[in-house]
Amino acid sequence: MMAKPSSRRKKATSAAEINSKSLSNSANEDISVEENPATATITVSAVEVEELTEEEQSDRLHLERRVERAVFVISSTMSITLCRRRFDVV
Repeated sequence: MMAKPSSRRKKATSAAEINSKSLSNSANEDISVEENPATATITVSAVEVEELTEEEQSDRLHLERRVERAVFVISSTMSITLCRRRFDVV
């Protein structure tokens, strides 16, 4: 097995990654320690998110439609498969 060459370049770190890391590090501080986990108190920090641009909204709508279509096709295929099994049609 060949060893993976080490990368000498530094990876770019986005602000989102930095925020994610700092939030995950502070996540343990935001959960009170209780004997019964059902009664634990969790502190949640709110993060402001920018509105989507028109292009992002359009992309999102397009992708949602593709997902809806894929789910429809899958459910139709499963229905046909189940019917074939019930009636032994091959």
